[in-house]
Amino acid sequence: MTYLNVIPNLTRSASSYAVIENVVVEETLRGTGLGRQIMAGTLRAAWKAGCYKAMLQTGSSKPATHAFYRACGFSSDSKTAYLARPT
Repeated sequence: MTYLNVIPNLTRSASSYAVIENVVVEETLRGTGLGRQIMAGTLRAAWKAGCYKAMLQTGSSKPATHAFYRACGFSSDSKTAYLARPT
């Protein structure tokens, strides 16, 4: 599963952008290609919605997780992410 947020935007000619969250594949189904299918469908939906970019973050330090996102077309060298939590 995954969750696609389409965010309205005032820059980039008012083009929306996408934030993808909660990317999860049942552990027994990992490595079957299901995750790539889910991500491909999520990105298609973002592009169909007129998004000019799609972003995601991961808290995982597993090399396999990062390799998966790179294989899905994401780059980790374009942006720096910061996170704030309520205190």
